Amino acid sequence: MEEDTDNSETPKAKDVNMELEEILQLIADLDRKRALFNARGLELRSFAKRPPERYKAEEDAEDVSRSASATKPSRGQGHQLTVPYSIPRALAVPPSLGGDPVSPELAVSLRKILFGNVFHIFNYEWKKSFFKFREPYSALSYALEAERGGARAIQMVVQANIIKYLLFSRTTNSDCYGTQSLEEVDEKEQERALASALADILWTAGDEQAATVALVTSECCFTPLLDYKPDNFTERLQLFNFARREDTEKFLYEHIQCFKEEGSHGVILFLYSLIVSRTINRLREDLDRTTTHLLQQSLGNFICRQALLNLLLTGRANPKVFNGTLLYDEDGHLLEHPLHGVLARSDVGYLHWSREQVQQGKLPVVGSMLKTPKLPIWVCSINDTYSIIFSPHRSLLSDWKMEHLFHLYFYNGQSAQTNTAVLTIDTHSHHWELERRDVQGDPEKRFPSVEMTIRTKWEGAAIDWNGTVPFF
Repeated sequence: MEEDTDNSETPKAKDVNMELEEILQLIADLDRKRALFNARGLELRSFAKRPPERYKAEEDAEDVSRSASATKPSRGQGHQLTVPYSIPRALAVPPSLGGDPVSPELAVSLRKILFGNVFHIFNYEWKKSFFKFREPYSALSYALEAERGGARAIQMVVQANIIKYLLFSRTTNSDCYGTQSLEEVDEKEQERALASALADILWTAGDEQAATVALVTSECCFTPLLDYKPDNFTERLQLFNFARREDTEKFLYEHIQCFKEEGSHGVILFLYSLIVSRTINRLREDLDRTTTHLLQQSLGNFICRQALLNLLLTGRANPKVFNGTLLYDEDGHLLEHPLHGVLARSDVGYLHWSREQVQQGKLPVVGSMLKTPKLPIWVCSINDTYSIIFSPHRSLLSDWKMEHLFHLYFYNGQSAQTNTAVLTIDTHSHHWELERRDVQGDPEKRFPSVEMTIRTKWEGAAIDWNGTVPFF
């Protein structure tokens, strides 16, 4: 705090100011602890079971929030508390831009459809997440950098749609084609690709009839209710509705900094846009008795449920990965409440593999609607982390001869990956089990998880990493 140079202030007044600052600091500390308690909630009971390294990572994140909330205002700022994780003013749109302010009823519905209640709020890991590209004109200039955490699933689905735009949708005058064109992406093209990817996902969620983009304004839109926990973010949403996909993409491109700049809360903004585009009523129709909201707690963080992944991929928040709607159980008895699966093929597909679920005999079988998308791009859930595999050749999904021997390209979103991995897939020789049979030691080295994920689509395929050490 700056030294007090006002000699006219009496000692009594100084004491009062010091006491007031102490009270304000106490309030800030209590707010932080209450937010932490609400965010952790049920996880307190399982504290002893959590791995030490995971607990340390969470504490590191809390230290950042603690330092932000503990910052004292200078005398020139009066006694206004600093709000942790607040969006930079430059990324808040002015009210004059138009749009519809969020209503208290919608704010409550957003909380409930996300968390199942109105008291949970997004934690530090979510608030710091945005859509960050790698360096332009680099080997990974097409790629987003996705950190570990619950928001990663959303970032990687958007990544898949960026690849879709760059390989199959855009018009270019470049002589480069195929995967070579992914290394020739400048900053403006990165922004166009991100705007197109976001617009595609929102437009699909709106049944290709409408889309809504949520941005943050500089002013609060309503006074929070007593049974609603404010976060100084949701209460400032401004909603912009569009009846044409082209207008949606144009608006997103004009305001792309609100999604790709540090401090923008870009992933949360896009998630709000997705929910409002789908509408709360249609989301409730998509879900079934097994899933009532889109996020779930896991080790102190909020992760995406399968319903949210399906919403991002297909436009519908159906909670299951099988095809269609399941009306009967395994014994042929009519279910009291049908289970909702995937109803149609989407542009981007989905593959799933988990070593733990395999060992427990609980690996879900992904249906053909997700396994065989319209374009050769797949979001892969591999041991609860997310990656992308893709091919630049559309014919891979339409010409069975192409599936005998082909290349797939693998990207996992981590900063440690410096080049796109090239995997050669051979579905004709079926010799992979013989090659691995005599290898001892770590199961991951014997049967790499990425390879096992690919084999859920191309059973028995032999996979060559072409000199790259297998990773995921």
